[in-house]
Amino acid sequence: MTETSHIRNFSIIAHIDHGKSTLSDRLIQLCGNVTNREMKEQILDSMDIERERGITIKAQTVRLDYHHKDGIVYQLNLMDTPGHVDFAYEVSRSLAACEGAILVVDASQGVEAQTLANVYTALENELEILPVLNKVDLPAADTDRVKEQIEDVIGIDASDAVPISAKTGLNVEAVLEAIVERLPPPKGDRNKPLKAMLVDSYYDSYLGVVVLVRVIEGVMKKGQKIRLISTGTTHLVERVGCFRPKQDILEDIGPGEIGFFTAAIKEVADTRVGDTIVDEKNTTAEPLPGFKPAQPVVFCGLFPIDAADFEDLREAMGRLRLNDASFSFETESSAALGFGFRCGFLGLLHLEIITERLEREFNLDLITTAPSVVYHIYMTDGTLIEMHNPADMPDPVKIDHMEEPWIEATILVPDEYLGAVLKLCQDRRGRQKTLTYAGTRAMLIYELPLNEVVFDFYDKLKSISRGYASFDYHMIGYETEDLVKMSIMVNAEPVDALSIIVHRSRSESRGRQMCEKLKDLIPQHMFVIPVQAAIGGRIIARETIRAMRKDVTAKCYGGDISRKRKLLDKQKAGKKKMRQFGKVDIPQTAFIAALKMEDK
Repeated sequence: MTETSHIRNFSIIAHIDHGKSTLSDRLIQLCGNVTNREMKEQILDSMDIERERGITIKAQTVRLDYHHKDGIVYQLNLMDTPGHVDFAYEVSRSLAACEGAILVVDASQGVEAQTLANVYTALENELEILPVLNKVDLPAADTDRVKEQIEDVIGIDASDAVPISAKTGLNVEAVLEAIVERLPPPKGDRNKPLKAMLVDSYYDSYLGVVVLVRVIEGVMKKGQKIRLISTGTTHLVERVGCFRPKQDILEDIGPGEIGFFTAAIKEVADTRVGDTIVDEKNTTAEPLPGFKPAQPVVFCGLFPIDAADFEDLREAMGRLRLNDASFSFETESSAALGFGFRCGFLGLLHLEIITERLEREFNLDLITTAPSVVYHIYMTDGTLIEMHNPADMPDPVKIDHMEEPWIEATILVPDEYLGAVLKLCQDRRGRQKTLTYAGTRAMLIYELPLNEVVFDFYDKLKSISRGYASFDYHMIGYETEDLVKMSIMVNAEPVDALSIIVHRSRSESRGRQMCEKLKDLIPQHMFVIPVQAAIGGRIIARETIRAMRKDVTAKCYGGDISRKRKLLDKQKAGKKKMRQFGKVDIPQTAFIAALKMEDK
């Protein structure tokens, strides 16, 4: 049993690739939790995909025992969080369970957009922030400049920031010292009734749902009956423990401690993140202030290439859903692609990772349709429809007006690329809010429509700034816009997977672009294929894919022209009939490639 004054709960926050997971590795090694034989890079990133891409997706916790030189053993609960904007909700819930945060800033790159976003989340949760400058062993490191930047841009005192190199292990001891001295201990009373916060949960095939909790007051122990406030379900606790990174079973977990319990819970969906857990008998307990549930912002259709795999896909998605509560899906069918699912994601990286996991862990071949955002459609009879799929758009006559989601984006970019970035934001219908400078870098705040950002804004931003710009966004609400549905017709049949919602002022240029692209992407057939873009009944663009031809007059030499004419007319009639009954095969790559916008 550890006294609360000897406990420190903290998470590590930073921009992508500033060295959060590497610092966790060093801290774990220093506290002797793992033998050198078991140590590997990014020990807390358990998924293959996390290790391959070198990113953290799920926030992980680990308990460290730090033997201080005063002879006191401190219990440190460390949370390693993701840095990518799509997983910002993982960060927000990790921070809600802590009293302090270590802010890792790369000493060569300085403060980036995500650094800012994560610090603001930490400050909203009233956490004590401990700045750490990582990568000081690099020749490009400039600690004084970065300290100034932290003070100017973020506004927290960085005079005693700890300079370290997590890779080589230089000065990491000093971080442990600073945690013990500068971060506050948790408060809480062992003798009060149990109150705990549900931080995370995942599915284990042997134990059922493993629930990660932060105990606020009271004690949680084996054999206790507990109640989850938001769902109202009661469960019997079967085991309690903590992660060191391996599971370690304990007698009980007391106030201020972070640990896990299992209670034969079947579905991860029953354990809502941010929920409050209390003793079953305690009926008057007030729930803790929760944090925002993850709202999916991007929707896209997933279809199996082979229609027979539909049931396997359903099962695979159900299993992924067990571990990732932020991913939602419902069935849908499409004329071109058969049966599939409409899925909701937090952003494009989340979409990429889920589809990669489905293909990898469950051996499925999938077609992904164009990502789209949620539109609000107000009908003339006063009802409101939320539309996830452009193919579901109701008759325009019955629509009063449409609203689309807008975001506020913060972009940090070096001076020399500012012009190109401003042009990109203007091209995507952006509205500039502010432009300020921090050293040689400009900090832009723009309001942008989400559907212009969701597809390839990030790639474009990185390519025009040679990778130096960083970007972070949050939703600000819905606004009324003049939007239309543009459908693409191939051989006079609409292809529902390619229909998109566009702003009326952009529709003609987007239509022309898509038709030109499809002309190159769809292979030639034996008959002429028209590719058209239409809004309602009006065709706004057209390209024609020429037919492959066989020279039928080759065996006619000399003689009357009518002999040749007869053969050519016969061929023409055959082509006409083929076009009537022929099916056009659109390759999978064409769907995605046609939707990427080229900013001419």
